[in-house]
Amino acid sequence: MSDTYTLYNSTVMEHFMNPRNMGDLKDADGVGEVGAAACGDIMKISLKIEDGRIADARFKTFGCGSAIASSSMATELIKGRTIDEAMNFSNQEVVDALGGLPPVKIHCSVLAEEALKAALEDYVKRHPEKAQKSAPVAA
Repeated sequence: MSDTYTLYNSTVMEHFMNPRNMGDLKDADGVGEVGAAACGDIMKISLKIEDGRIADARFKTFGCGSAIASSSMATELIKGRTIDEAMNFSNQEVVDALGGLPPVKIHCSVLAEEALKAALEDYVKRHPEKAQKSAPVAA
């Protein structure tokens, strides 16, 4: 890729070219999949939760560089968080951690937030007894 012109900063490019946590988690405790009809991006996040905290997170994304970078960064940011903390996660955390996204690509960070929250909701449905200790907080 050319270094002379890009819409993306070096952090976004690093997470696009070398994504962290890509793939599925075997025996995931929660899985969320969302898509954006406008651009065709699809994002899936799988979570492993131990003792009320996100022990591991993986993603699979079909989409542009911003979508892949947003997924990668989101999985890095949420590891170690409690369920309550993760339910309060916002797309702005992804944008900030990536050092910004072009305005037309902000929706990619929103997809990451939505996929995470869908995975947490799936976890709560699968494990209501564990979720009682840490009820989801409305966003």
